[in-house]
Amino acid sequence: MTPDLLDLDSLHTPEELAIRATVRRLLDAEVRPHVSRWYEDGHAPVPELALRFGALGLLGMHLTGYGCAGTSAVSYGLACLELEAADSGVRSLVSVQGSLAMYAIWRFGSAEQKQEWLPRMATGAAIGCFGLTEPDHGSDPGSMSTTAKRDGGDWILRGTKMWITNAPVAAVAVIWARGPEGVLGFAVPTGSAGFTAREISHKLSLRASSTGEIVLDDVRVPDSARLPGARGLKAPLSCLTQARHGIAWGALGAARDCLSTTIDYALSREQFGRPIAGFQLTQAKLADMAVAWNQGYLLALHLGRRADAGTLTPEQVSVGKLNNVREALAIARTCRTILGANGISGEYPVLRHANNLESVLTYEGTSEIHQLVIGQKLTGLAAFG
Repeated sequence: MTPDLLDLDSLHTPEELAIRATVRRLLDAEVRPHVSRWYEDGHAPVPELALRFGALGLLGMHLTGYGCAGTSAVSYGLACLELEAADSGVRSLVSVQGSLAMYAIWRFGSAEQKQEWLPRMATGAAIGCFGLTEPDHGSDPGSMSTTAKRDGGDWILRGTKMWITNAPVAAVAVIWARGPEGVLGFAVPTGSAGFTAREISHKLSLRASSTGEIVLDDVRVPDSARLPGARGLKAPLSCLTQARHGIAWGALGAARDCLSTTIDYALSREQFGRPIAGFQLTQAKLADMAVAWNQGYLLALHLGRRADAGTLTPEQVSVGKLNNVREALAIARTCRTILGANGISGEYPVLRHANNLESVLTYEGTSEIHQLVIGQKLTGLAAFG
């Protein structure tokens, strides 16, 4: 049962609803029947999924040209919602591919780089990753230790990147490094000498996602690998703004799946001679969660419309990421209480979503970082550091 209390579908165009339905059908057929097993195994068939998503036009779908679908930001948001309703790790594959790796090349790359990578990335034939976070530099990327030094007509990259989605299966890595005059970006083929990507195992969250550590051991790349339009930290941060918009939608998908599962469960589970959905405390929980979900949806839709109008700001994206992920996690945790002991069973998606959302809460900017972004907008004072 859907938690939509406000006839939210009436706010969408027929094209947007058709895209949503197409994405949902694919996930129902090829992801939902298998994702709990992928999560338990700690492994998903990422290359195969990328090809299926590419065939549907999901990879870089909000970009134009080079085989990309060129859809609206709202349509992309709806796709993210459906993807994360299946699993946050599955949505992360699409988000990192399109909003980080592809967007960086699309926005800052040369004509040659765009032609070399984007058509293959759009089909899923080439997977990309986005190397910004480091073992000692997460929320403070400006202090990154990875360096890029000139050596004749080449660059030598040295450093380590950590918690990089898609890294173990990527063909190209967008690497951010500190150069002589500030932060620079590079499109680095992962087959380059000195480039290694190690799968991070023993994760308790995002287990259906491929996550890696990248080591750059004097990786030599030509100057043609440098993203010519990327100068300074604003370049990778603008990519993060793209991804965070998708997350504001995606988190709603995880929350919707939890709520729908829980409503159906409460209607069928009987205690004291009647369904637990008929108890006041259960209805109070369901009502509060549904209201929070509808509020989050309206917020995401507002941000999407602003993105399509070209008026969306990073601070507004921070509002969406902070609120919707925080509320989605609260919804998942509350749903788990209604399911009781069954809430921890893999037969239900609730605890899997809750565990995944613990990562979503932290990546692409922790809640605290987004609070400081919003605080700076409100006061004009920077409180970072």
